[in-house]
Amino acid sequence: MLLVIDAGNTNVVFAVHDGSSWVGQWRMSTSDSRTADEYAVWLLGLFDRIGLNAGSITRAIIGTVVPAALYDLRRFCRQWLDVEPLVANAGLEWGIEALVDNPSELGADRRLNGLAAQHFYGGPLIVVDFGTATTFDVVNEHGQYCGGAIAPGVNLSIDALHRAAARLPRMSIGRPLNAIGRSTSVAMRSGLFWGYVGLVEGIVGRISEEMGGRPKIIATGGLAPLFSEGTNLFDVMAPDLTLDGLRLLADRNAMAQHTHSPEGM
Repeated sequence: MLLVIDAGNTNVVFAVHDGSSWVGQWRMSTSDSRTADEYAVWLLGLFDRIGLNAGSITRAIIGTVVPAALYDLRRFCRQWLDVEPLVANAGLEWGIEALVDNPSELGADRRLNGLAAQHFYGGPLIVVDFGTATTFDVVNEHGQYCGGAIAPGVNLSIDALHRAAARLPRMSIGRPLNAIGRSTSVAMRSGLFWGYVGLVEGIVGRISEEMGGRPKIIATGGLAPLFSEGTNLFDVMAPDLTLDGLRLLADRNAMAQHTHSPEGM
């Protein structure tokens, strides 16, 4: 079985694939101070809850946009699973060409989304990933990754609004019943929700114009279902897109030879 680890800015997602389907997915908050032993106590306990033997994990792959978390995630795989993990980086064989100025600085999550979307849906397409940041990733009709755009995630916008305006409360995002808010909280919710829908529609529209056609629009990330309620923009909802990208990347590089790196790597 394959263990996939997607370490984002907000959460680390662990998922196990048995070759035909995902058999379990779990998430915990991201912390660059969490140790390999802490990962083990938490995740192996969850394995037990579904009857999954840690010894059945024969491969692992890590994708992270938090470099400081990589050390202990690697140690967890090595010490507790006896598996040397692949790490999603520019040195692997991706099977999708990146037409960007510096592929080494491209976030793994963005390229993974492009890889999986191209595999399942074919280009041209745009992936909109609602995460800590909202990213827009473009694959052309030739199956090449072309770059995209990065905007602040909606929860970052909520935090910034609360910090900068002393009288505005901290609130959660949700779809308002009306655009015209008759209270401060409803007015904030309206501005955040419909303003963000407008941001997404606007960026996708401009990218589509540059692409010269109507690409498929793929939505992923935790808030994608919420924002899909406010727009008809999305052709596909793909909640596991980044995980599938990691799985595809691991399969493509399954024959690569890996040896234990020094503990500092």
